[in-house]
Amino acid sequence: MQRGIGYRIAGVFPRPRACSGVTLIELVTVIILAGILAAIAVPKMTGSSTFDKVVFRDSLAATLRYAQKTAVSHRRIVCANVEARRASLSIAAAYGATACSAALPGPDGKAEILARDASVSPAATLYFQPNGDITTDAAGTAYWNTALGVTDANPIQIAGATGYVQ
Repeated sequence: MQRGIGYRIAGVFPRPRACSGVTLIELVTVIILAGILAAIAVPKMTGSSTFDKVVFRDSLAATLRYAQKTAVSHRRIVCANVEARRASLSIAAAYGATACSAALPGPDGKAEILARDASVSPAATLYFQPNGDITTDAAGTAYWNTALGVTDANPIQIAGATGYVQ
């Protein structure tokens, strides 16, 4: 019996098994299933949802609370211009001024917040007084006591006499 390179002893060096891989049918099946799942999942992820409207409502409420805190801390009038699909802030140039002339970035640093699918009613300008009140005019003669309705979300409750925004 000859022993050397290439000689196999039964049981010591078993023959290598054939490599198993993915067949073309399995590959095509997986690609088709991934395409079906993508066709179902992508519209749900990119489409409008109630979640987007609630996020806009919460962002608007946070922006209004920020306006009230800024008015008190800077002792100036802060104006919140709320339109159907956007809101922006501005601040008076000096103490005692009744016009909001300088843009004020919101709490997230952006100049305005935009709604994709939500809308706000009523559209109005809210005046945040240096003492914390929320009024309907720059002179501070009438408190704002109307809720802001947001599409498919809870309304934003505003108590003008206390400056409370919820």
